Amino acid sequence: MKIHYYLGWFDNFFPENLGRVLQEDITDRKSLAMISSNPSIYEDDGASERSWLDQAGIMFDEYHLINFRVQKEEAQTIIQNASVIFLLGGNILNQNGFLMQYELSDSIKKSSAVVMGASAGAINMSAKWLCSKNFGDEVEMSSVYDGIGLDNFSVLSHFDLENNMALVQSELSPLSEEINIYASNKDCAIRVKGDKIDVFGNVYLISNSKIQKLDETL
Repeated sequence: MKIHYYLGWFDNFFPENLGRVLQEDITDRKSLAMISSNPSIYEDDGASERSWLDQAGIMFDEYHLINFRVQKEEAQTIIQNASVIFLLGGNILNQNGFLMQYELSDSIKKSSAVVMGASAGAINMSAKWLCSKNFGDEVEMSSVYDGIGLDNFSVLSHFDLENNMALVQSELSPLSEEINIYASNKDCAIRVKGDKIDVFGNVYLISNSKIQKLDETL
């Protein structure tokens, strides 16, 4: 059964109940493959995201960071052998381009690993997403990008929703007519296990231009 975690951002570590569910889901701990969102900045090594897992007592035998230091073929092998694949937070567009350049999306989709993404990584895991300067993206024109497409919905992750609800609704209305959008702030998670979607924290569903807060299920 495929398991995907779309995470916001955690300033310290995973809250206890989220950590517990991750503990239960991540049973194979041979290899963690982390995919950079700034692949040409080698100091960007996923230390924060790794610390969340450490704090939750989830350690791996091997840790791999995929960036431009790693050859494309080697990156494919790391993905194929990974127990958990973690798309790191940071620059959504850089990560999106890197996934295409290294042809990683198909390998990630075929993998039986638990796939996780934080912030930018969560957005790139989704089917498609809106790139907009109003969401802090460095672009003039808004446009929709294809993500990996692990699940058939869109994600807006780690955005200050509560203070920008009208903006979020107006920006995402057109896309929400086509596909469901899950929007969340920090300290949130959406977990897809098989056909079941669970939410942790303040998560909103935007569908057919309507927005509603979802009940926590984790």
